Amino acid sequence: MRRDSIFYKLFQQSPALVFELLKNPPDNAQAYRFDSVAVKEPKFEIDGVFLPPDTDTGVVYFCEVQFQKDKLLYERVFAESSLYFYRNRSRFSDWQAVVIYPTRQLEQDDVYPHRTLLSGTQVHRVYLDELGEIRELPLWVAVMVLTTVEADQAPEEARYLLSRTRQAGSASTQHTIIELITTIMAYRFEQLSRREIEAMLDITPKETRVYRELKEEIQEEVREEATLNLVIRLLTKRFGNLSEEVRSRLSTLPLLTLEDLGEALLDFTSLSDLQAWLAEQD
Repeated sequence: MRRDSIFYKLFQQSPALVFELLKNPPDNAQAYRFDSVAVKEPKFEIDGVFLPPDTDTGVVYFCEVQFQKDKLLYERVFAESSLYFYRNRSRFSDWQAVVIYPTRQLEQDDVYPHRTLLSGTQVHRVYLDELGEIRELPLWVAVMVLTTVEADQAPEEARYLLSRTRQAGSASTQHTIIELITTIMAYRFEQLSRREIEAMLDITPKETRVYRELKEEIQEEVREEATLNLVIRLLTKRFGNLSEEVRSRLSTLPLLTLEDLGEALLDFTSLSDLQAWLAEQD
C-alpha cells in the first residue's frame, strides 16, 4: 500500500472491504479497524493492518498490495507479520495475511521456502483480474478492480461504476466513491487534467470535490451572517441602536464566538457588559 495510495484510501474508508476478498471472513468483520504500524529493532513498516476490536482477542490481518515484481516479497511480509504478532501476542489469538496482486504474473517467482504457509489457510493471495466481471462484483471491490482494467476499457467501466454509485448508499458514501474513481482515472490518464477526467466520466459540477467544498464554504458564510444579524437584533432590542464601532467589532467575531455571545447576552444588563465581554475575547 506504500506504492498505491488508492488502496490505502479504500481501506481507510471501508476496513471491512478486505474481508470481502476472503472466503471465510471473521464474524465481526464490520468491527475491525484499519491501521498502519511500525515495528522497530529491526524496523519494519507495516502499512496494511486490520485490527479486531480492543475488547476482542481476535485475529489480526496483515495486507500487502503489490503492483510491482518483488523477488523477496514473502520474506518481508512474513518477517513483518511474525515479528509484530510476537510483540503483541497477548492481544491476538492468530494472524493471517492477505496479499493483493493486479495479476498472477507479478507474484514472486521463488515461493518454495514458503510452501507450507502458501498452501495453507493462513495466507490469502488475491489476483484482482481473476475476481470476475467488474460489473458483477460488489461496488467497493469493483472500484479496486478498476485499477487493473485495460486503458481503452477503463472510461466505460468507470462510468458504469459511477452510475451504480449514484443509485446506492448515502450521499457521503457516493461522494467518497466518486472521488476515488476520479482519482483512479487521473492516475491512469496522467496526460489529462482533472477537468478533462471529470468530463470523460460525465461527472456533473455538483458532484466534484471543488463544488462541494465551495458549497460548504457558502453555507458556513450564510450561517455566520445569519447568526451575526440575530445577535445584532437582540442587542438592539435590549439596549437600542448600536454604534458603528460595536457593529464593526461584532462582524469580526468567528461563528462559534457569535454563538457564545448569543447565549451570554441574555445575562447582560447594559452595553458595558457587552464591552467587557468583547474585551475578554481579545
